[in-house]
Amino acid sequence: MTTVELMNLVDRSLFANIGYTDENGKQNMRRVFCVWHKGLGRHLISTNTSSAHVQSLLRDGNACLYFSDDTAFEGLCLFGNAIIHFEREYKELLWNEGDEQYYPKGIDDEDYCILEFIAESGRYYRYDGKGDLSAAQIEECDRGKTFENRYNAVHGEV
Repeated sequence: MTTVELMNLVDRSLFANIGYTDENGKQNMRRVFCVWHKGLGRHLISTNTSSAHVQSLLRDGNACLYFSDDTAFEGLCLFGNAIIHFEREYKELLWNEGDEQYYPKGIDDEDYCILEFIAESGRYYRYDGKGDLSAAQIEECDRGKTFENRYNAVHGEV
């Protein structure tokens, strides 16, 4: 798959699974809404500070992020690190009208944070084969890009 095809897969996915190691050393997976991307290498996810995955990622940022399209039999697993952001600039970027139902204190709610996943490499598959995605390929794909909400671009206005 080309990086353009992989980016199309990421854009179509809407959700991703984030894998991490919990405080007991056990592997865990969470499904997250993930539509903010900066190419293939950086992804933003709004989430709860109090959630188990955030608490584990604050201790150990090693993670993977998995996108898939089951109907097309395509998948991409990105390997890298997660950073948890509490800065207002990140919170404002992902804040949507109606988020008060999850974060009653608004954008400054202490239980609201942004998880940034930064990919270092990847592995993909499709019905016609599989392959690896190198750091250089990710860097090339991401060059000149900024974070963008791809939901509206791919799925139309809500």
